Amino acid sequence: MAVPIQHKSPAARAVQAWFNPLKRSAGFLAFVLMRITGIGLVVYLLIHMVVIGNLLRGPAGWDSLIQTMKSPWVLALDVVLIAGILIHMLNGLRVTIIGLGFGTQSHKGIFWTLMAVAVLLLAYSAWLVFTK
Repeated sequence: MAVPIQHKSPAARAVQAWFNPLKRSAGFLAFVLMRITGIGLVVYLLIHMVVIGNLLRGPAGWDSLIQTMKSPWVLALDVVLIAGILIHMLNGLRVTIIGLGFGTQSHKGIFWTLMAVAVLLLAYSAWLVFTK
């Protein structure tokens, strides 16, 4: 049985409120997406450097790496990477546009439009990843 929110500690209420997606603005969602994708891209970069280090083993390392990269789970992770890149890039474009003084009254519409573009580009990219 769930404990009513008024009986929880202030810290527990704050954590629950932070993770509650209801009544959140587009700006908050953009903020969270930018941070999560930024952290994800940094983690990817570190993993990428370790994986590329396999190439120091010569042709055997290269062949092993290529076989791994063709597996469906790695291709799915590639699609997740593309999603992170698109969201981070388009959200950054939105921040730049608004920072230059354009669209300051319609930043919510710009955000949702660019996220729709991200979904379309992601669908096309996923199709390319799994069919080529």
